[in-house]
Amino acid sequence: MLYVRKEDGTCGCGRSPTGDCVGWHMLTPEEYQAKTEEDKEALIKEAEKEAVK
Repeated sequence: MLYVRKEDGTCGCGRSPTGDCVGWHMLTPEEYQAKTEEDKEALIKEAEKEAVK
């Protein structure tokens, strides 16, 4: 996997797997816990595509 989580990204809550805000701060604890590894992988793949552009 190419993408590395940004430590200085825009995510202030620490929930984003990429380090940049993806709106997960608005999720309830239950909604956040329901996020799967597949959800996280999809976000990382999108970030990788954006990084290549």
